[in-house]
Amino acid sequence: MRLAQLLSVLFVLSSIATAPSEDITTDVAIYGGTPAGIAAALAAGRAGKQVVLIEPYSWIGGLVSNGLTHTDYHAYEGLTGTFLEFTKRVEAFYADKYGKDSPQVKDTHRGTHAEPAVNRLVLERMVAEVPTIRVLTRHVLRRNQAADSSATTASELRAITALGPEQQAVTVKATVYIDATYEGDLMALAGELWRVGREGRAQFGESLAHEQADAQLQAYNFRLTFTNAADNRVAIPEPAGYRREDFASILPLLEKNAFKAVFTEKSGRDTGIYKAQFPQLPNGKFDINDVSHSAARLSMPGANHGWPDGDATTRARIFAEHVRYNLGLLYFLQHDPAVPARYRDEALQYGLCRDEFTSNGHLPEQLYVREARRLVGQHVFIEGDMDQATGDQRCVLHADSIAMGEYGPNCHGTSHEGPLFGGKHTGEFYKVVMPYQIPYGVIVPLKTSNLLVPVAVSSSHVGFCALRLEPIWMSLGQAAGHAAVEAITHKTTVQQVDVVRLQRRLHIDGSATIYASDVLPGHPDFAAVQWWGLLGGLHGLEVRAEGEKPKRGKNIGGQYNETYPNHEVMLEKPMDAVTAVRWRKLAVDARVPTDAVAQAVTRGEFIRRAFAALAGN
Repeated sequence: MRLAQLLSVLFVLSSIATAPSEDITTDVAIYGGTPAGIAAALAAGRAGKQVVLIEPYSWIGGLVSNGLTHTDYHAYEGLTGTFLEFTKRVEAFYADKYGKDSPQVKDTHRGTHAEPAVNRLVLERMVAEVPTIRVLTRHVLRRNQAADSSATTASELRAITALGPEQQAVTVKATVYIDATYEGDLMALAGELWRVGREGRAQFGESLAHEQADAQLQAYNFRLTFTNAADNRVAIPEPAGYRREDFASILPLLEKNAFKAVFTEKSGRDTGIYKAQFPQLPNGKFDINDVSHSAARLSMPGANHGWPDGDATTRARIFAEHVRYNLGLLYFLQHDPAVPARYRDEALQYGLCRDEFTSNGHLPEQLYVREARRLVGQHVFIEGDMDQATGDQRCVLHADSIAMGEYGPNCHGTSHEGPLFGGKHTGEFYKVVMPYQIPYGVIVPLKTSNLLVPVAVSSSHVGFCALRLEPIWMSLGQAAGHAAVEAITHKTTVQQVDVVRLQRRLHIDGSATIYASDVLPGHPDFAAVQWWGLLGGLHGLEVRAEGEKPKRGKNIGGQYNETYPNHEVMLEKPMDAVTAVRWRKLAVDARVPTDAVAQAVTRGEFIRRAFAALAGN
């Protein structure tokens, strides 16, 4: 099949180049043009650093430009930094093209839902605006270059080589490297320690962990983009290797009307087979995903076990298996005469989009790799990092936070029991949590002094199942870009980067390190409030009763909710005696002059005066 053939080309990892090589020297080299890699490139490039962004596929954008256009978040107030900038530009694109009051703008949900081609275009434009960023697409990391004496030292990555079309070799020498791949390919090349699989419950004391450690990892599938608009619909092709017998066992379930529909906008057992993510995308398109707890699943636990550290042949095989199954099932439902008419007729209403992925047979280039390698870094992010602080509405404080998240750990399954159709995935979980902070150490390796890893981050399996979302990865990528600038500017290792300076850079760049629902990026007090929150000033404002469970705001449709309750700063609220005593102590500990805040009447006035006296100077 054309798609599998393309993947084989993209994943050529030969050790011998047959074309002349090119040497590039730069400040920052980023491997992986994912949203995190793009955010890192923008942060470093806008700071004046020379950046080379190396992408193994044909275009940048990762999954966001390859079908995952229904990004996971719960509250708009949790969107921040480069991801927020991206969504605003997406919304502006639709407003300019169709009008600000158009259905297309409404369907973007503030720019968070867009057609893959639009996401790609917006991201490419953002990168193109920065002249110090050079992009190399279809360049794949050469995996056996560690044998080269120039490639690595005991603690420093000195150069990497990528092979482009026709096996052209490009050797990139950078001061700082960033691995922004979903698989952690560059960190593995550098010799960093990494994990694949699930930890046992005892290792980190995680309630969601499995009883015993094993090699299982979260299942993969494609995020296909479908439409039911006849004028833009392309028929589902019969995939290479299609065999009717692989899908015939679903017939008894269909004959019993076990599914309400082929396509569903809701998750839940027996509701549907393909999840047409709701709300839909602009122009009558749908982001198609796996239906959790359904008797028929798109995700394929176990079929992906060789992917994280797999060679070109292994990944191409796994890729082709997912194409065959994800498309083959729908092809069967559309065309097999044994399928009951009501299911077959509904299935035939959907197809690929004529105007999407036009260079690749209207199919995405990338498989939805939910989880692969995970770095073992300075801080291992675990379930406990999302626990609420004792007696507090907020989660535990991380003074070294470089990003925040508000989506709880979510696993689509790691194994399957029973028949393919009618059985069930195991290893699934989901947990509601309050907004949490993410420490710098999750992107910092233990050994390599000039490498940062914002996607295959240091975490347990449970922790990774919360961090594995594009808005969070983009925030971590933005932080990695700024950390690279700090390391270069101050001639230090990534392990020795001054986190306070890094945090200040992030706040100036509109990236939150703690959730403050009423002081968002763009607010004149945003940087001051973020700084104060890192000192612990926002903790203790709202007390949590014993046994009170985390809860989100009122649902406003789909997975989206109003802002998280009890996370306001309330800048205009007068200082009460209890808060005044605690905040003055925090100010003293931070070496804020006592007289600077002595006369503050409101919370906002206190924070502004403290910030101006110390952090704002």
